[in-house]
Amino acid sequence: MRQTIDGAAFQRMMLSAAASIEIQKQQINELNVFPVPDGDTGTNMSMTMSTAAGDLRKLDAPSLSKAADTAASALLRGARGNSGVILSLLFRGFSKSLKGKKELNGAGFAEALGNGVRVAYKAVMKPAEGTILTVTRVTAEACAGEAKQDDAIEHIVDYAVTASKAALADTVHQNPVLEKAGVVDAGGMGFVAILEGMLASLRGHDLSSGVSAEQTGADFAALSAEDITFTFDTVFIVKKDEDKPLDLLRAYLGTIGDSLVIGEDDDRFKVHVHTDVPGIALTEAQKYGTLELAKIENMRAQYEDMATGRRPRSTDDLDGDAPLSPPPLEPSAPAVKKKFGVVSICAGEGIEAVFRDLGVDVIVQGGQTMNPSTEDIAKAVAHTPSDVVFVLPNNKNIIMAAEQAVPLSEKQVIVIPSKTVPQGLTAMLAFDPDGELADNTAALTGALDTVTTMQITYAARDSGFDGFHIRKGDYLALCNSALFGTDRSLDALLNGLAQKVADEGKEFVTIFYGKDVEAKKANKALSIFTKRCPHAEVSLLPGGQPVYYYLISAE
Repeated sequence: MRQTIDGAAFQRMMLSAAASIEIQKQQINELNVFPVPDGDTGTNMSMTMSTAAGDLRKLDAPSLSKAADTAASALLRGARGNSGVILSLLFRGFSKSLKGKKELNGAGFAEALGNGVRVAYKAVMKPAEGTILTVTRVTAEACAGEAKQDDAIEHIVDYAVTASKAALADTVHQNPVLEKAGVVDAGGMGFVAILEGMLASLRGHDLSSGVSAEQTGADFAALSAEDITFTFDTVFIVKKDEDKPLDLLRAYLGTIGDSLVIGEDDDRFKVHVHTDVPGIALTEAQKYGTLELAKIENMRAQYEDMATGRRPRSTDDLDGDAPLSPPPLEPSAPAVKKKFGVVSICAGEGIEAVFRDLGVDVIVQGGQTMNPSTEDIAKAVAHTPSDVVFVLPNNKNIIMAAEQAVPLSEKQVIVIPSKTVPQGLTAMLAFDPDGELADNTAALTGALDTVTTMQITYAARDSGFDGFHIRKGDYLALCNSALFGTDRSLDALLNGLAQKVADEGKEFVTIFYGKDVEAKKANKALSIFTKRCPHAEVSLLPGGQPVYYYLISAE
């Protein structure tokens, strides 16, 4: 039974914890109450922990205090989503208890965990029962009592795993929403996974995420035409401009393709992905460095060659092997400093363009399927040409990460708690670039409740919630984040939402159609709303947003 740990042991425990939650992230994602494809609790917590793991791997035999400080700092910068932010707050408080300590026993672990819980609770305005906060608090209290009997670090971490599992099981009865869905809290399960990884390390069984070896090309012999979901086998190498985590790139590429593998060393990273839009993949990767080599092959054409007995065509048939690179960006004039600046988080070229037209200075790409980190938001604030910056998260799961970016900036940062893109757009309509700070803050915040947000997506899995029997592949309609209806027909849901808009007497309706919706089908949605809402002004715009077929604003 191990009695204490030093910095190197804590370092290994955190690496094992990061691997544990990476292994379990999909299982955690599936606990999200709504079966929409943007349930990212496991992904957010895993990406947050992976940021800490990346920084910890760079340390050589660190002291306990150094290892804890490094983890806390990285978690703050890499925090994604509410669950990731709470996790970063927990370890921030944890690390403060280890200042100056060379070793940690079970009593010290319990004390540090308790301090982390206090820091996390203090930062959450309205803590709810049946969440990760509940699981961490109950676990810390149980460990504090047990440490009086046995303060061996291994015993207390083992006890923490048992206590956290019991606390997690109770969450289904503590939160009405979870009880309706019959599931435990996803964030709480993520915390259990972290403790399990720590315990495995203490027992000499450090966990690894088990990422598969890098794939360099498609195995066409094993494919059938039906197996080829995406057309282009895309492989490229990028030289890093800085040591920037690749988690956001990995998440983004996962939304535009499959068979994704990313390998990296200190200087370069190599990507393999199957996608229909290789140019977009290359452009996104260039945010992380300089493109050196690329190979793009049409798998459908190669399969057809094989099926007809021909040798599959390949980029190897091209003369020369010069690296591919995009045209250089045209230099832009330095931005003129302004009285106020605005940062907005959103996804979709059309939606981005509208925000820019309304006066937004910097766009952070992200949203439902790709929550940006605290560091991403802080960097956007730094690039905004003003000393006072408003931030529009436009997603309830990004608000906390935006708030954590405030102390990271030397500028005055005001987070307007917009929970949806329509709320953010409505806030910008109330923005006065020449007004006073207090007036703008009040106007932007007050505008949020004047708009109704409607969305249509699809069910990622079978589910039963709030009287709805949901089957995987069903279309789901949401109204102000609540489940409005489910159907196998998009038109049925559009008619239902349009009728609601008419019944409420809304005067202005804007329909943004997503990247997976053809213009012809989008025009049908326009006609449905125009017919149902004859007294409203209805507009149709290409939003280009992922996951959500339609994003509808009604005022």
